[in-house]
Amino acid sequence: MKFVLAPDKYKGSLTGHEFCDAVESGIKKVFPQAEILKRPLADGGDGTIEVVAHYLNAHSVSLEVTDPLFRKIKTDYLLSNDKKTAFIEMSEASGYKLLTKAEMNCMHTTSLGTGEMIVDALEKGAQNIVLGIGGSATNDGGMGMATALGYEFLDANGESLEPVGKNLSRVQEIRSENVHKKLNGVNIQVACDVNNPLYGENGAAKIYGPQKGASPEEVEQLDKGLEHFAQVLQSTFGIDVQQIPGAGAAGGMGTGAVVFLKAKLVSGVDLVMQLANFDEALTDTDWIITGEGQLDGQTFSGKTIAGVIQSAKMKGVPIAAFCGSVNVTIEEMQKMGLDYAVSILNQVGNLDEAKAKSFKNLELASYNFARVLKQSKA
Repeated sequence: MKFVLAPDKYKGSLTGHEFCDAVESGIKKVFPQAEILKRPLADGGDGTIEVVAHYLNAHSVSLEVTDPLFRKIKTDYLLSNDKKTAFIEMSEASGYKLLTKAEMNCMHTTSLGTGEMIVDALEKGAQNIVLGIGGSATNDGGMGMATALGYEFLDANGESLEPVGKNLSRVQEIRSENVHKKLNGVNIQVACDVNNPLYGENGAAKIYGPQKGASPEEVEQLDKGLEHFAQVLQSTFGIDVQQIPGAGAAGGMGTGAVVFLKAKLVSGVDLVMQLANFDEALTDTDWIITGEGQLDGQTFSGKTIAGVIQSAKMKGVPIAAFCGSVNVTIEEMQKMGLDYAVSILNQVGNLDEAKAKSFKNLELASYNFARVLKQSKA
């Protein structure tokens, strides 16, 4: 039998590679001669860089950049060995993981460091850049990133503005005379799996601002700032960003990428699957096994499992999901297109205990699944 293992990570518990190792161990106890292809995936969010490193012929580039609160930090991105393709993860320079809970407030955070990574890749000769924008701590509309690339944001008095969320409402003019020359002609793709508009009830500030430390009053201020910013962008560049699905992703970085980088917003999982040559791996496959920490109603909103299911159905391959927890109805599971789904938890306990036992529990779930398959073929 041939199995393709295509999971996302179990956040805080197992990496995609560890998932694959556990499932392989369980299956091989029943089908020792099975062909098993490991294709760990990600959806463009935090942690995608480790998965991409597995597929790209690339090395890690270290540099000093500005963190969300304008402090200098060391960070990394991936650059292919021919220096033509860079993979940059926004969270490595502008992510909430770089801040303490007390420091979180997207009124005052910037995406400047993300722009500095892009500049470094351009100067090293990158012709293609893939930008993952999950896990951001910002709500600056990409203003910080653009500042690093040479754009200038001025207030009503012609003074340069600090590129942070609270200053969105003060932008009156955007200058682009000093934009980095190598930005022209570079192909930039942004892994974006949300469809939020820039502002409004479903916009960047109102949906994500509270979890980035903004108070209710600040959320309203940020939302009005993003609306004002959109008006300035339309008058300056002729682009109605509010009509772009995903413009509100990562605190408006979706907008900033389209306007300032001329980037394309694409599905993160589709990008990673393309790098993994995923569809080719499905030839003559008997089962695809995927998984993530929690299978729920959000799974089909651009998550890894959704992308795997889509490919599985196109190739007519049955698909099983092994997840930390399963919180869907039978009808929802059928609608998703899953042929089998199971929670790997096998005893009552707290979350920390469950995470500690994830590998063994997943191995056991895989073994039991393989036993059922063997019996069905008997």
